[in-house]
Amino acid sequence: MAAGDKMKHKAEGAKGKAKEKTGEATGNDQLRDEGRADQASAGVKRAGDKVGDAAEDAKDSVKKTLDKDK
Repeated sequence: MAAGDKMKHKAEGAKGKAKEKTGEATGNDQLRDEGRADQASAGVKRAGDKVGDAAEDAKDSVKKTLDKDK
């Protein structure tokens, strides 16, 4: 997974956290809920990043094993 995508997803989560805290501090329930939704979305994307990394690692491992057997 591209490092740029990972950083974007992390930034999205941080932005969501800031929105949530701002909404809580100002009593703005809509902003708080948007922040929570942003964090959830970023969490799903980060989970996808981890799955992609694991798939890439598995592919590399299989390739090494096959190359070793030649």
